[in-house]
Amino acid sequence: MPGGFSYRLLRPYARFTRMEPYKNWSREELIARLQHLDPHHDRPRPQTQPQGKPFDFNAYPKRKIALKFTYNGIHYGGMEYQRDPALPTVEGVLFDALVHTKLVDRSGGLDGCGWQRCGRTDKGVSAGGQVVSLWVRSTLGSKTVEGEADEAEADPDPAPVADSSEDAPGLEGDFGLMGDFDEPPTNGSKPIEASPREVEFPYVFALNHILPPIIRVLAWSPVSEDFSARFSCRWRHYKYFFSPDGLDLAAMSDAASRLVGEHDFRNLCKVDASKQISIFTRRILSASVGHEGAQGGLCVFNLRGNAFLYNMVRHIMAILFLVGAGLEKPVIMSALLNADPADPLPPFRDGEAPPPVLTGKPDYQIADPLPLMLWECGYDDSALDWRTDRASTKGGDSTKSPLRGMICAHERATITAALDEHFLKAAGAHHEPPRQYFPIGAPGVDPLPPGAMMSVPLGGGMVKRAGTYVPLLQRKRMPTPEEVNERYRLGRGAKKLERKAAASSAVVADDADE
Repeated sequence: MPGGFSYRLLRPYARFTRMEPYKNWSREELIARLQHLDPHHDRPRPQTQPQGKPFDFNAYPKRKIALKFTYNGIHYGGMEYQRDPALPTVEGVLFDALVHTKLVDRSGGLDGCGWQRCGRTDKGVSAGGQVVSLWVRSTLGSKTVEGEADEAEADPDPAPVADSSEDAPGLEGDFGLMGDFDEPPTNGSKPIEASPREVEFPYVFALNHILPPIIRVLAWSPVSEDFSARFSCRWRHYKYFFSPDGLDLAAMSDAASRLVGEHDFRNLCKVDASKQISIFTRRILSASVGHEGAQGGLCVFNLRGNAFLYNMVRHIMAILFLVGAGLEKPVIMSALLNADPADPLPPFRDGEAPPPVLTGKPDYQIADPLPLMLWECGYDDSALDWRTDRASTKGGDSTKSPLRGMICAHERATITAALDEHFLKAAGAHHEPPRQYFPIGAPGVDPLPPGAMMSVPLGGGMVKRAGTYVPLLQRKRMPTPEEVNERYRLGRGAKKLERKAAASSAVVADDADE
């Protein structure tokens, strides 16, 4: 810019001068301003067409299905539906797509269609194999096809969809923007299927045609009436991707191996007082750290268990980063799992001292949500029969498959990563790379100078800058779950718990009357 000024310096001031005056304008003044800016505001609007008769969901058969889908959680405020979210939620966007395709009735909400999710992911967390179960409109019994007709002809009253390509953003508004606590699982077998000549609604294609490209339905399955995406789940598999630079993978693997089995994870989760959870024991089936399943030089932490607590994986990953950086020893994981003084853990292996008992969680920052993914939800083989829409017989790329759009998105992401790598190379010609002090004490690693600032890894390219490191066992303890729950019961949660208890007693009374 001439004169040596920078647009970056002017940008905040420009925002202030453009937006600040409108904050105090009245509604009438804002409307007048919009009319002034719109030269065509005085033109008569086209007459809206009278609405046809309401769609009668009772006129169509229903069936219970399971949907498997992926989503990139970076743009969403979590998986779980919220009434007034600051960011759209995955469930909210998916439910709106089901309403738009007239598969469910909006007036009934999630409860009206028997909606159940397998796992609840937090803000910024993604999923590769999330599962929900619900009741939807079906075309079975209402129309059959002859010969090799395309599946799209099976819908007797298809909902209108926008004319967009696979990579289009979908609908405007909410569409454009865009772990549970478990009980013992129950399972049912798949229902007896109808005649193969009957063609079902193209659930995968219809929903993907409406959904934004970062949410893709992969398959659907008929399920029995007693199937639950949540309670029928046998296990969940999470993946956390990270860069191995400056980390001791062997030490991280040692710490991760201590997770396997049944343990008390109260020191490795966030206590949600509104749920009043008192049991923090969970069973981990497998835990590993390595390159398997990762690309681009990344590593992955694989964790599979039958149940998880709130933010449990991110807490575990934060400890693994401290161990990998050499700031903590692998035995710290055993200490965090040793939360019951009445039943202390023995040494993990011969030659180790018994881990100390930690009844309160040390204060530490959890890992970043970006690299975390709910990869797979496990069910009995007899419970599900995953299906996709029947491909066209005309040959070529199937418009019903989501793969083409996903391949294009992956290619663009790969190119973006290559560009970022070359930006680093260009900067490296003029600037020295930062000194690497991790893992501390490893051969070939520079010792940390006194007073030097450390960049403690948090995952996803995020770090915590610190001049000194305080070991976990020397940090202040957070309130215990019992203290958190009691404080909530006696404080702001008292009225909420009373309403919940009253509702429960009302249900019991109704059942007794029957």
